[in-house]
Amino acid sequence: MTEAYIIDTVRTPRGIGKMGKGALSQMHPEHLSAAVLAALRDRNGFDTADVDDVIWGVSAALGLQAGDIGRMAALDAGYDVRAGGVTLNRFCGSSITSTSFAAAMIKSGMSDLMVSGGMDMLSYANMMGMKMREAGVGSAGMGAGNPRLQAKHPQSNQGICADAIAAMEGITREQLEELGVESQRRAARAIAEGRFAKSTIAVKDDEGNVILDHEEYPRPDTTLESLAQLKPAFEMFFNMPSEPGGKTFAELINQVYPDVEIKPIHHVGISSGVVDGASAILLASKDYAEKHGLKPRARIVAMAETGDCPTLMLNGPVPAARKALAKAGLTKDDIDTWEVNEAFAVVVEKFIRDLDLDRAKVNPNGGAIALGHPIAGTGAILIGTALDELERTGGRYGLITMCAAGGMAPAIIIERI
Repeated sequence: MTEAYIIDTVRTPRGIGKMGKGALSQMHPEHLSAAVLAALRDRNGFDTADVDDVIWGVSAALGLQAGDIGRMAALDAGYDVRAGGVTLNRFCGSSITSTSFAAAMIKSGMSDLMVSGGMDMLSYANMMGMKMREAGVGSAGMGAGNPRLQAKHPQSNQGICADAIAAMEGITREQLEELGVESQRRAARAIAEGRFAKSTIAVKDDEGNVILDHEEYPRPDTTLESLAQLKPAFEMFFNMPSEPGGKTFAELINQVYPDVEIKPIHHVGISSGVVDGASAILLASKDYAEKHGLKPRARIVAMAETGDCPTLMLNGPVPAARKALAKAGLTKDDIDTWEVNEAFAVVVEKFIRDLDLDRAKVNPNGGAIALGHPIAGTGAILIGTALDELERTGGRYGLITMCAAGGMAPAIIIERI
C-alpha cells in the first residue's frame, strides 16, 4: 500500500461569527475557501493540473454555502480546470473525514496529489437560520425533520446533550470551568509565542487589503471568577418543545435515559466559540513528492470513523481514538500530542478521564473554547495544529479527533517525519 504524506497545512485566522461584527463575516464563503486553497498552492508551487481532487467539508450547506464549494472555490482560487472538487458533510468532523478520504485515495494508488479541508461561516449560517425562522420555516434539527427517525433515535439540542453527559459522568461545572480557563491560558501563550504562525495566513480582499491576520475570538483575561458569573447557555431549551406539540429537548434525552437528572451547566465560557474560518491540507504520494520536489512533513498513519449514541451525540471521540490506535498498532502512551475538539468542555474532560491521559498533552495550545469552532473547517485546523506542535517539540505521533452531530466521531493519527 502506498503511503500518504502531508506536505503542508494552511488555515485562516478565526473571525467572530457574527454578521457585521466579525472581520470575515462579509466575505463570500467560496472566497474564504479560495483563500486557503490559493495559499496552499502559492506556498508549495505545485501544478494544480496535477491535483486529482479537492475534497472539501461544509456543514451548514445552505444559501451561499450550498452547492459544491470544493469545486467552485478551487476554480475561484485559480486552480486548473482539470483539478476536480467535491463537497461532503460529516457535520463537525467534515475536514478530518475529507483528509481521511484524500489519504485513502493516495494509499489505494488511485491518486497522487490531493487537497483536503473545509470551512463554515457561522456568521452567514446563523443569519440564514434567522431569516428562515422569520419566514416561518422552523429548524428541522439534525434529523432533517424526519419523525420516524426521531422516534427511533431522539436527537436533542447539543448543549443539553453536553449537560446530560456531565450529569451521567459526575462532572461538575467548576471542573469544566477549570478546563475553560486553561484553554484560554494555553491559547494566549501559543499566540504570544507565535505557535500558530506557520499555518496561519492573512485573509485579504480583492484589492489586497488585509481583512484579518490574527485570531479574533480569544478572551485571555478569562478567570474562574468571571466564568462563575455566567448563566447556563442552554437552560432556555430544556423545557422548549423540540417541535410544535412535541417533547421538550430535555424529554428527548430522558426518553432514552430516564434516570438522568440533567442540570444546565454549560455556558459560553465552556463551550466552543461561534466563528468563521477555513483550512486546507496538501497530501501527496511518496513518488509524486520526490519527483516534484515536495518535502513531506508528516505521514498519515491511521484513520478511523465510528458511530455512537445519537441521543447523547457527543461521546464518539473515545471509541474513535481507540479504534485508530488499534489500526495503527499503537497505544495511548505512543501519542505525543492530542487534539480533541473543545465543542463543549465535557467532551474533552470525559476524553481525558476515560483514556487516563496526561492533561499537558491534550490541546497544549488551547482549543475551540478559546479560539472558536468553524464546524467543518475545524478538523483540518486541528491536524495542522497537531503537526505544528510535533515539529515544535520534536514529538512523533499526534492523534486528532472530534465529536460530530448524529453521534459520530472521526479520528486520524499522523507521524512527524
